Amino acid sequence: QVELVESGGGLVQPGGSLRLSCAASEGFFRFNAAAWDRQAPGKQREWVAQITRGGSTNYAGSLEGRFTISRDTANNAVYLQMNSLKPEDTAVYYCYADGRYYLNYADLVNERYRNFNLWGQGTLVTVSS
Repeated sequence: QVELVESGGGLVQPGGSLRLSCAASEGFFRFNAAAWDRQAPGKQREWVAQITRGGSTNYAGSLEGRFTISRDTANNAVYLQMNSLKPEDTAVYYCYADGRYYLNYADLVNERYRNFNLWGQGTLVTVSS
């Protein structure tokens, strides 16, 4: 079963940067809307950023200017660039996306797809010196 897979998490020092990626575990995705959430230890899950089908972006107020959500031109992946990281950014980051799923290249060429909306399993970001 196809999944969304996040990558790029890890340990970074305060002030550092990380770039998270979100892509299909197999096959090809054509993303419409996508978003990132996060859940810090002992806290509720919170929305971080979103990108619409048209490419408009929105951010949680405290993160705008430090975080940037984007997707590649073929819409095969979604990214979250995180700069000037702070210890309070430590959390598991989750990717959400909806769009079209193609099992293989032949399906991609012939426009045989399934609609999807999925959450990934998360990737841990730890900001610490």
